[in-house]
Amino acid sequence: MQTGGHPETVDAVVIGAGPNGLVAANALADAGWSVLVLEAQDSVGGAVRSAEIVAPGYVTDLFSAFYPLAQASPVIRDLHLEEHGLRWRHAPSVVGHAFPDGRAAVLHRSPEDTAAGLEEFHPGDGEAWLALHRQWSRVRGPLLDALFTPFPPVRAMLSVLRTQRAAGLVDLARLGVVPVRRLGSESFGGDGGPALLSGNAMHSDLPPDGAGSGFFGWLLCMLGQDVGFPVPEGGAGVLAESLRRRAEKHGAEFRTGSPVSSVMVRGGRAVGVELAGGGTVRARRAVLADVVAPALYRDLLPADAVPERVRRDLDRFEWDGATIKVNWALDSPVPWSGAGLDGAGTVHLGVDNDGLLEAAKDISLGRVPERPFLLFGQMTTADPSRSPAGTESAWAYTHVPSGMGWQADDLAKHVDRMRSAVEEVAPGFTDHVVGEHVQSPQLLEEWDANLVGGAINGGTSGLHQQLFMRPTPGLGRPETPVAGLFLASASAHPGGGVHGACGWNAARAALAAERPGRALRRALVGTAWDRVLRDPERGR
Repeated sequence: MQTGGHPETVDAVVIGAGPNGLVAANALADAGWSVLVLEAQDSVGGAVRSAEIVAPGYVTDLFSAFYPLAQASPVIRDLHLEEHGLRWRHAPSVVGHAFPDGRAAVLHRSPEDTAAGLEEFHPGDGEAWLALHRQWSRVRGPLLDALFTPFPPVRAMLSVLRTQRAAGLVDLARLGVVPVRRLGSESFGGDGGPALLSGNAMHSDLPPDGAGSGFFGWLLCMLGQDVGFPVPEGGAGVLAESLRRRAEKHGAEFRTGSPVSSVMVRGGRAVGVELAGGGTVRARRAVLADVVAPALYRDLLPADAVPERVRRDLDRFEWDGATIKVNWALDSPVPWSGAGLDGAGTVHLGVDNDGLLEAAKDISLGRVPERPFLLFGQMTTADPSRSPAGTESAWAYTHVPSGMGWQADDLAKHVDRMRSAVEEVAPGFTDHVVGEHVQSPQLLEEWDANLVGGAINGGTSGLHQQLFMRPTPGLGRPETPVAGLFLASASAHPGGGVHGACGWNAARAALAAERPGRALRRALVGTAWDRVLRDPERGR
């Protein structure tokens, strides 16, 4: 890391090659900066990686697997990653909810097909679903721009205002805070619609009766019908590698197996990093950290560089819940009892609508749910390259309380519960298992240091830790109290999910600090980022 006795120097150091770090590297390299990305693991991707860990010929996504936010994000979409090896694949249908009594609700790409299935649960539920979709259609473009641009998203919100009458604005504001359990019960007479909304809301750590969970469930359902729940052909790691190849084409350099031990601060400014293996790298312009906020402020920065108020607020930082994930190799497709589940890429199972609330309550109280809610992925159904013909590469994950330690016996008991939940709605499932691999909360963190205690979203999605309160009150942007240092992880706005916005926002802030206003725009005109900088209405 040193040449001729002098420390290596680049324009920007990016700590961490997760999806946000990869996007940040692309943005800075596109602007002509020299960029070095330092990744502690032996491969890039962070929580976007895949490998054959269960059985030969079966590709397993080690963490995230389905990418509606990536497909919808202007940040990632306009990088044209298909030119760098990425090909999206889709399952025949998007999401299914398997009820314990054998019924199933299915989210299709077509809103009309989804509505037709929900109509069978209760007369009028089909039209109620289409009404939710019409609301989405009215705000889609400016809403997505608001979600994926720095806070406050003034221009995007002005576009939202232009698309809505006063009543529509009130309805949208209410949707932003209503609990998903309430949204489901007031919108539908049957169980199908509420299950689709609530199951998707539970992809986050928000409970069904939690403020904001209605918006999250509605957003994922509408995205499922809009862009689907796509997967990269060949495995999640293909998405990460395509981001790496694109960045390298524009001059960025990557070093894996290179953990950073500290950020160097001189005169109140970040000037480089020290490496755990020895040596330093100087940063002329910026250091961008794709690491969770507590690790940045408590572990990487010297204590005297962090204001007392930030340290105090970090004591209140709340993680999202822990996760247990089980990966399976099956010698046949899953034998679902519910109609339509065989074609769904993602299946929610284990509980009904009331059971969702019970499971969330157990987690909130620090209890392990006796009947866990599972998110189940059928990866070969979505991408036939994932396993041999006639088989299935599958996984399931479930949320559990944080900080439990998970000794071997306790972990084995909960994995038994997870298998039983699948067996209940897919009789004979266990007979088709030819390989199994369990990822405990501890193992998830070992394989990706940002997944602290098995938390997968960089901090809770609760409203008290979103927008200008993420990661701590009063921040809400990638800038940190240290000049030249920018938070680029999911701990920053807009939070968890593979959309790249946290990395793009950090890169944009770093560029703006060097080239304010029009100079920043000139630096990015003609690159993929030109679309993100344009007026949302003209850029759609």
